[in-house]
Amino acid sequence: MAFRAFTQTHVYEKQSAPKEKDKSSIQCLECYDRNVYIGTKDATVQHLILPSSPHGEPSPSHSKIKEGRARKLGSSNQVVQLRAVPLFNHLLVLWDRSVTALNMFSLESVPALKRIQHVSLFEVCDSLLTAQAACVQMVTSSSRRKVIRIHMVGVDRWEVVKEVPMLQDPLALAVDGATLCVATSDRYLLCDVKTGSSEELFPHNHSRQRVIVTSVGQGEFLLNGPESLGMFVMKTGICQRPPLQWPQEVLAAGVCFPYILTLQPQVLSVCSMVDQQCKQTVSLSGAKGLLSTSDGVLVFTETGIFSLRLVPFEEQIQTLVRHERVEEALALLHGIQGHCPLDTYKDLQKPITCLAGFVQFYQQGFSEARDLFIKGELDPREIIRLYPDMQSCLSENFKSKLEQVNKDRDLQELWQEDRITFHHYLGFLGDFLEAVRETKQGLACIKEVDCALLRLYVELGDTENLQQLVGSPNECWLDHCVPVLEQNNRFFALGSLYQSHGNQIDAIKTWVKIVDGTHKDASCFDVYGHIVWTLSQLRDRDAVWTFADWTLQRNQETGVQIFNRRPPGDRFDTQDVLALLEKYPLALLLYLEFLIHDLNSEEERHHNRLALAYVTQMLQEEEETDLGETRGKLQQLLWESKFYDVSTVYERVKSTALHVEKAILLSRTGEHSQALQVLVHQERDLQAAEAFCCRAAQGRDSQFRQNLLLSLLQIYLSSKDLSSAAADLLNRNPYVFTAEKVIQLLPDSWSVQLVSQFLVRSLRETFHQRRMAGVQKALGQAELMRHKVTWMQASKTKFRLDRGQKCKVCQRDLAEPQFACNLHGELMHTSCTGFLSS
Repeated sequence: MAFRAFTQTHVYEKQSAPKEKDKSSIQCLECYDRNVYIGTKDATVQHLILPSSPHGEPSPSHSKIKEGRARKLGSSNQVVQLRAVPLFNHLLVLWDRSVTALNMFSLESVPALKRIQHVSLFEVCDSLLTAQAACVQMVTSSSRRKVIRIHMVGVDRWEVVKEVPMLQDPLALAVDGATLCVATSDRYLLCDVKTGSSEELFPHNHSRQRVIVTSVGQGEFLLNGPESLGMFVMKTGICQRPPLQWPQEVLAAGVCFPYILTLQPQVLSVCSMVDQQCKQTVSLSGAKGLLSTSDGVLVFTETGIFSLRLVPFEEQIQTLVRHERVEEALALLHGIQGHCPLDTYKDLQKPITCLAGFVQFYQQGFSEARDLFIKGELDPREIIRLYPDMQSCLSENFKSKLEQVNKDRDLQELWQEDRITFHHYLGFLGDFLEAVRETKQGLACIKEVDCALLRLYVELGDTENLQQLVGSPNECWLDHCVPVLEQNNRFFALGSLYQSHGNQIDAIKTWVKIVDGTHKDASCFDVYGHIVWTLSQLRDRDAVWTFADWTLQRNQETGVQIFNRRPPGDRFDTQDVLALLEKYPLALLLYLEFLIHDLNSEEERHHNRLALAYVTQMLQEEEETDLGETRGKLQQLLWESKFYDVSTVYERVKSTALHVEKAILLSRTGEHSQALQVLVHQERDLQAAEAFCCRAAQGRDSQFRQNLLLSLLQIYLSSKDLSSAAADLLNRNPYVFTAEKVIQLLPDSWSVQLVSQFLVRSLRETFHQRRMAGVQKALGQAELMRHKVTWMQASKTKFRLDRGQKCKVCQRDLAEPQFACNLHGELMHTSCTGFLSS
């Protein structure tokens, strides 16, 4: 069935004798609610009553129209215009160039309202001008003078309140509040009733019968413009809508939002104000005019009346969608938004938007379809059910609320015949479900959405999105999703799914089987590292202990992180961990480092065990490349730690070749000379001996360092082979040694030339220190002299102490002979000077 904006019904046929047909032909109509008034050529006014619909609205199609009263106004002259004024139950009739007021129901004259004579046309403004006055506004055009009169019409009076002169006689007019739109023989004008000013809009060349002026509402008028254009003009004089292209022989035009209906002798055309397109044509032979009503128009011929009622908007839009005129449907939906209640619009907007989305969906307009489905708040299950193999994701109690859309397009057939195109449809499903997953429409059926997404990601091989889904909180049904993942060898994702549902043991077991080779999953890497990280964050301690041995057996260095990386508030008991790590030396060493360096443990046993662990590792792995790093860690621990037992560690290293470590331990017991002996004679590393002196002297005074170097010098001098080392030691440290002490130690056989470099630098240093001491003394004396001058200047100042003078600090009287004075000359108690200085 083609699109229809209006349905046509033959409402009334005037029965007249053949000789009376021409005289009693219909000339004009008026309608209010169920009341229809006919004005005839023989000066008769006929009242008709439309039948009522079940909802109380006029429904001429259900039964015959009822004829009410009729009134004969005179013997000749046709009725030109009829206008109802429901506020006062008046029916205003233009007949014989005068306006007469009749009662709307009895059609009797209203005695208080005398005829207004010499009127060529008139119009009534529907809105109330003032609630206090209870009046309506009527505009009349004089048939004798070029003037328009403004009348105030009440229940029992009407009077002229203003006259607006015109340059030409009006042929048609419409009124909206204080603005008149007037058509003359060659132009259209806008007139302001309050000021009397007028503004020319544009000229025209229409005959009297073709001039059209009608009110659209909201301060807008529709005019039959030049070049067969229907022009929309605001009362401000501007056009906010594009013009309509309509036929040349337009007899009348009416407005039934959002449509403009134009009448020709044989046809009525329906054009949309939304997109300016012709939507429908209705054949009406012999039509003379039309009248806009609340739900359509009434069209009359000389003998009959036809009703064109607006088809409900929902039905209109659904028809457009079924004919795949999606853009028109959405434009119509958007156009009526401001002309219907918000709730009604939403109820209409959702299903229509979804229907439009389905049209785009089957045309592969996926981006547009997704936006329409989201805007229409479509239940995601309505899309899921369209896909083969996806119906299993839906719960048994789901029933589709939409009629089958595009039954001739089955995705099952597409899946079998065109896999490439079907793949595009799968991509759309993913985009749509991802977009709505966190929205109200997605959360309402989150289990089905998550199951469908999981199945879709597996189908598409989308590892990244699959892992993101199962690795974050989700509502997947395990009974449905576990078999899907197992059948497609997605065991890593299966473990993540178990984990997200709180099944930690099953999750880790699944990953362990991947590492051990029981399960094959090419989509993942470094599963072992993921297991370690998971165990390090796991609050289920039993699960951690269950897999701790397996983790450490695979890799001690990485496996120990299950204890080292735990959150601060969830760490295991240290002794339990140490007991477990006894079988894993490297892991034990790394855990002890964590306790001391990261947790700042001060327990002696921890420091002892770490030192002994370093020693053990060095003795067992003497040829390893990283031995120097381990030895450096051991030496740093021995130097810096204050918490290990020196004797325990020394017993472990004294029989080994770790001479540097023995020296450090001897130094920690105060045996510095013996430590140097070990370095010089056992380690045979003179640089290490000298470095030992510097390291041991850190944080001590210069005298301590000098004593250490003197001890080293004595060791060198006691050996004939180390004479040159002794000389080099003196020459490298001239500022440390005191020349007097060194000379006493030097052998008599040494020449002055051998130690001349040392002597020169030592003497220079001595002289320098003496001169610096003299400078410091002079500066101190100068500072003392400055203070004495200041004191003398202050002591010569006179102060006057009067009775009742207050202390600057405590504000009590100065009653004692002793007082103090600050730099500003303010007096205070001597006991208050402490407060001042603070």
